[in-house]
Amino acid sequence: MKVLWLHARLALAIALLFALVYGLLVVIAYLAGYAQPVVMGVLALFIVLLQYLASPKIIEVTMRVKYIHREDMPELYGMVERLAERAGIPMPRVGIAQVDVPNAFAFGRSVRDGRVCVTRGLLNVLNDEELEAVLGHELSHLRHRDMVVLATLSVIPLISYFIFWSFLWSRRRGDATLIALAAFGVYILSNFLVLYVSRIREYYADFGSAELTGKPHALASALYRITAATTSLPRERVRQVEGMKAFFATDPSRARADVSDVTKADLNMDGHLDEYEVRVFASRAQPSRSDKIMELFSSHPNVVERIKRLAGVP
Repeated sequence: MKVLWLHARLALAIALLFALVYGLLVVIAYLAGYAQPVVMGVLALFIVLLQYLASPKIIEVTMRVKYIHREDMPELYGMVERLAERAGIPMPRVGIAQVDVPNAFAFGRSVRDGRVCVTRGLLNVLNDEELEAVLGHELSHLRHRDMVVLATLSVIPLISYFIFWSFLWSRRRGDATLIALAAFGVYILSNFLVLYVSRIREYYADFGSAELTGKPHALASALYRITAATTSLPRERVRQVEGMKAFFATDPSRARADVSDVTKADLNMDGHLDEYEVRVFASRAQPSRSDKIMELFSSHPNVVERIKRLAGVP
């Protein structure tokens, strides 16, 4: 998979999202009687820049991240160090998110500011081979620099939603209603774009993990293990982290829907997937039409399709 093609699609998504928010601000300014396109463009850029600068701290606080050093967890730290060297990127900070939902995520303002985190719950679910594959997936996000794009773009729907509610209940009718409708339209379109960006970045990170570890089946097994383990948690715990799911390796909200499909891959029912099981599953499994439609509303690709693609990685 060509990383250059990933960057081209990310650049197009950025341009479209910026055009949407710029157009919305121009509409607001015009109806308010002081349309200044340059000023509106600067304001839109300022909002995106603010999100870019603030997002790492927001993620750290939300996920209760505690960073570790080599002496704290030498095996985990060593895995990240080896994979970062293979990926040709600076060693990221390594953190443990104090949540029980098994997952992992990467974030940062740049590759040099990269942070790779696993949740407390993940460490109790995966074996070493699967954990390395998930870490390879997250380090691939850093290598592709897509986590910066996602963190920056995710503010656009939030801004649009805030404008929608602010003007919907305004005392001034007419213009305020038009602005609210425009904002809601931007909110819907920008959400679809952000979800699209999120899905394609996951496919590229899956491929990146296979490149770094040479074991695509290990990531397929990890996806299965994470999905199955998430279903055993109370729904309330899963809901607590749903606001962060776009950064996760898998979508915890979809775990209950996906688990019946991916369990079919575990032919010997030992709780893990080997190369043979992944190949057999890929040859038989096929996402349903409803799954493909629902994928349009998801931050992650369908897990069956992800495993099928991993089976095709040499």
